[in-house]
Amino acid sequence: MMQHSAFKELCRLTLFFFLLFCTAPLGTFAYYSITTNNIESTTEKNAESPPNYAPAYLIMDYTNNWLMTDKPVYDPLLVSERKNQKLPTTLPPLTPYYGQKTVYLTFDDGPDPENTPIVLALLNEYQIHATFFLVGSQAEKYPDLIKQIFTAGHAIGNHSYNHNYKDLYRSPQTYLAQLHHTDEIIKQAIGVRPHISRAPGGSAGTFNKAYWNSLEQEGYCDVGWNISSGDASRGTAPQLVANIAEQIQNKALWSHATVLMHDGTGHGETVKALRQIIELFKSQGFEFRVVNFSTPSAW
Repeated sequence: MMQHSAFKELCRLTLFFFLLFCTAPLGTFAYYSITTNNIESTTEKNAESPPNYAPAYLIMDYTNNWLMTDKPVYDPLLVSERKNQKLPTTLPPLTPYYGQKTVYLTFDDGPDPENTPIVLALLNEYQIHATFFLVGSQAEKYPDLIKQIFTAGHAIGNHSYNHNYKDLYRSPQTYLAQLHHTDEIIKQAIGVRPHISRAPGGSAGTFNKAYWNSLEQEGYCDVGWNISSGDASRGTAPQLVANIAEQIQNKALWSHATVLMHDGTGHGETVKALRQIIELFKSQGFEFRVVNFSTPSAW
């Protein structure tokens, strides 16, 4: 009887180990498959570009080297982030680009929900690119317009936060503080921030050596203009076109004609004049470029 019981127990143990031996590879394979799939999906996810970055336009690397010379200038890091990570903030040596006939169309004080979309549509129609110097308080209200400007391949510049001369020009520190704030707003919208900036009202009479030194130390490239449409004085569309046509007769400007216009609130006449302005430069054989580090000083 005892021998019979022992034989039955031996049979059970044999069956148990047989089943364990047969099923173990399946369990191991299942674990391997799940782990491998997780690794592959993680690798694929990490290999994707960050959703807000556009590699064709993201042309500053983490060492502050300039990667593409004919594209808008953006940085994945704020100035404060570069400083915290002990990365360079000053810019590398720059070489200006002088074409035979080169024009930079620039628009200040936007984005504006009425004017900016029309400007973008016209630029798209002609398949040309321009530069938009954004005011932070406006950018804060219309992040979708920032994204439209960015994804269309135009350049974005920093034009202070509130455009209030009294607040802005108290000191280099108050000026930089507004640039930093606007950088944060722009980066929140598109994932990168601009390196180019434009002083509201221009740098003449507002900047001294301390301002220029501060901008240089933090890697900002201030951009002026050498052709004014006159739209700041609320001229009519025909007057704006005539203003530009007269100034472009100066052949010294042909290699780097930098045109000041506005797409902010109240500048509907600029929008009306834009098609004729574009046609004016096209008819004279100008190439259209965005402002970046290769853009020469206006004067």
